[in-house]
Amino acid sequence: MAKFIYKLQNVLNIKERLETQAKTEFAEAMNRVSIEEEKLRALIERRNTYIEDVRRLSSGRLNVALVRRSNEYIKTIEEFMNQQAVVLRIAQKNLEKCREKLNEAVQDRKIHEKLKEKAFEEFKLELNVEEKKEIDQLVSFTYNDKSGRED
Repeated sequence: MAKFIYKLQNVLNIKERLETQAKTEFAEAMNRVSIEEEKLRALIERRNTYIEDVRRLSSGRLNVALVRRSNEYIKTIEEFMNQQAVVLRIAQKNLEKCREKLNEAVQDRKIHEKLKEKAFEEFKLELNVEEKKEIDQLVSFTYNDKSGRED
């Protein structure tokens, strides 16, 4: 019995490894985006806390130094927020690049799997043709053998 050997199996194996690697990179990029989003949320919460402090300080007995210091903290945190927003956008762009790389790797793997399936189908067809030839030869040999004995 003939055994199916796919000539491009090494290429398919490499494509599968590349896909796995792309999945890992994509997961790391997603994790990085989540971390950066969490940092930005923390900065927003901190800013909101300081804004609430300014409101509280402004409503009671006015302490100008504390209000001024809180406003400076708010400005500083807003600068950090702007910097964090830039870092987040960079992480999101990196995530998008990883997503594209992953999609390409998946497509390449699927293409090679389809090629392997087609090659296997061709192999089965060839095997079927060979079996039919053998059966025909066996039948014709058996028929010819019986005809020769009757003479």
